[in-house]
Amino acid sequence: MGFFLEVVLGGLMAGVLYSLVALGLVLIYKASGVFNFAQGAMVLFAALAMARLAEWMPALLGIDSLLLANLIAFALATVIMYGVAMVIERLVLRPMVNQEGVTLLMATLGVTYFLDGFGQSLWGSDIYQIDLGLSKDPLMVLESVFEGGVMLNRDDIAAAVIAVLLVAVLALFFQKTATGRALRAVADDHQAAQSIGIPLNRIWVIVWAVAGFTALVAGMVWGSKLGVQFSLAILALKALPVVILGGFTSVPGAIIGGLIIGLGEKLAEVYLGPVIGGGLENWFAYGLALLVLLVRPQGLFGERIINRV
Repeated sequence: MGFFLEVVLGGLMAGVLYSLVALGLVLIYKASGVFNFAQGAMVLFAALAMARLAEWMPALLGIDSLLLANLIAFALATVIMYGVAMVIERLVLRPMVNQEGVTLLMATLGVTYFLDGFGQSLWGSDIYQIDLGLSKDPLMVLESVFEGGVMLNRDDIAAAVIAVLLVAVLALFFQKTATGRALRAVADDHQAAQSIGIPLNRIWVIVWAVAGFTALVAGMVWGSKLGVQFSLAILALKALPVVILGGFTSVPGAIIGGLIIGLGEKLAEVYLGPVIGGGLENWFAYGLALLVLLVRPQGLFGERIINRV
């Protein structure tokens, strides 16, 4: 029972990491109605910025505190991601207002390749580490309940806490603020939103900046766990089945979908992998997303689309 619980908790923690990336995808889709293929590249770019700035801060400012260096690097990386959002809106999105969704989709593909190349040219292409000051020793819990206890990674626990706080803030933002309501209006109809005075350009800057911030948080956590490397952008593609499962328009769905995907692939790898072969963890999420598309295309928590003719 202890081993099973350890597998379950490990899967849920992995799902939280997927959810952090999926949040950015949901935010962009809610504001523009298009899937943002650049989210993975934004995660990589933000993680590279965070890693290199944290590395440079002690020498540049003469500080010895790891916490202070990380806080300064995080603040600077946040400003940088806001700048990236402004540039994307001004040079890519603004000329494409009211264009077809497929046009915006292709634009995000272009942004993906640009950020991949520019990020590695600017920050470097080696493998970098983000040290959050957390011990790498696993945390043993429930030792009095199960023999040997249950092993948890401290990075995973920190990611879970961060994800919960981030979702709570985003939920309040969308439901309780005028900007959040404007974002939902823009997602429903660009032209109608403009006709009632909602500034589409400003809204897109805000939503891309928020998506950039979530990419920074995701990149920081992933970079601390796995190191900052090019594979982060590819790993972020695991967020695609997460948003398919949870729904492209649901912030809570991104979290719940990530937990389902993380738990499902971990259980499948451990208990079904020895029977049907290894590598199940690599494609399980996409197989589950395909099944969901066949049964409920809008996802478990997505808005049902009704076309009247």
